[in-house]
Amino acid sequence: MPSPIHSAPRVAVLADSDTRWKWGALTARRLRPDARIDGYLLRGRATPTVRQLGEVGARADSLREIGAAGFLALMERGARDPDGADCQVLVLSCVGGAVQAMLHGLAHAWRAPDTRRPVVVTGYVGVVYEKLADGLLLRHGADVVLANSRHDAERFRAVYRGAGAPDGSVVECALPFLGGAPYRAPDGPAGKPCTVVFAAQPSVPDSREGRTYLLRRAVEHARRNPGREVLVKLRSRPGEHTTHIEELPYQKLAARIPGGLPANCRLVYGNMGEVLDRTDLLVTVSSTAALESLHRGIPTAVLTDLGIREALGNHHFLGSGCLASWDQLDAGHRPEPDPAWLARQGVAPAAGAPGEYERAFDAARDRVAALAAADRLPPLTPYYTPRTAPGYLPGILARYGLDPHGAPLAGYAAADDEAAGLRKFARDTVREAARGAYRHGVQRIAPAVRRWGQL
Repeated sequence: MPSPIHSAPRVAVLADSDTRWKWGALTARRLRPDARIDGYLLRGRATPTVRQLGEVGARADSLREIGAAGFLALMERGARDPDGADCQVLVLSCVGGAVQAMLHGLAHAWRAPDTRRPVVVTGYVGVVYEKLADGLLLRHGADVVLANSRHDAERFRAVYRGAGAPDGSVVECALPFLGGAPYRAPDGPAGKPCTVVFAAQPSVPDSREGRTYLLRRAVEHARRNPGREVLVKLRSRPGEHTTHIEELPYQKLAARIPGGLPANCRLVYGNMGEVLDRTDLLVTVSSTAALESLHRGIPTAVLTDLGIREALGNHHFLGSGCLASWDQLDAGHRPEPDPAWLARQGVAPAAGAPGEYERAFDAARDRVAALAAADRLPPLTPYYTPRTAPGYLPGILARYGLDPHGAPLAGYAAADDEAAGLRKFARDTVREAARGAYRHGVQRIAPAVRRWGQL
């Protein structure tokens, strides 16, 4: 009789940041609602803290931090172990380079012809507005590459076809974390106060001037409208890292606002879904939070104050009907989204047809189920190989301790993930010190060097 812990099919999720953990864990739930979820956090600069994991709200049946070599060794043992066959799906929810390294590492680990391996799934955590070809080709080789919308699916297939790579792995679905109750507007003056939420992003914009400007406009909006509550929703606290590097935290910029923040304007953290529960207007530059807001039917503005530029990502919202400036919002403007644009972006408003959003995952569930039921899956064959990208691939793999063929490099042992006691304490202490030094370099030294270079 099987052990209770293995009575349900298993899905493994490997993630390297808080937002990617959210996407990976929730995607796993969408693909296999009946499965046990085993989570693995890839050790690196953006490994989420306990607080960040709690804020994300995506749960797993087990969760541990692990190095790349340790994870690959674990997957290799699982493929050899008859009890490991119930791990049917592996979701790689990482940056493109990490996905590419894992694909090559797994291909090497599962190289035996009789290996029973899980279905490998990957994708993007939100809006894809930069490095489309680079990111996609780094993800090529997975059994399933999820596209969060019809728009993305068409673009993904075009990139693969253009590179001469098979495009059959691309499957259209939707972002797994859209949800929440449909928005209901306040009932006149006697209703709840209007709550405006500015969803800040760690790296957009990336200049001090741009970030200071956006924060100042949010503060000015609060001062102009004392009956409103203006919340600046932040992704991380000082010292934490998320998917993108944050050189100029809004917390530090807020401390320099002349006169301080008004009483009706404050910095907030927490789960985005819970913040949206009390939001009457969502304002952002290009955050995926805009899609969460639009799904609920909340008035949503994508700012044009700093221009509509690829570097900002707000060009993705061309045609959405959501582009607006702070001046327009100050004057009372509320954007009206275009229904056709929403449909192409995989956004099914919560007030729409019942079950419409859930049906967006049917094709992905069916594809994964069919692959998982196969007696044997073919070897993983990424587009990039030592032959097709000899000047690019080896550097990517080396960052994760692999040689150009996906084999572990000498000195990268999996045993460190089983360390305990003093050794584990020392390793964690050194790692935290290294992270602190890295943050200091990113947030203080690098901006200073750039300023000196401008003198």
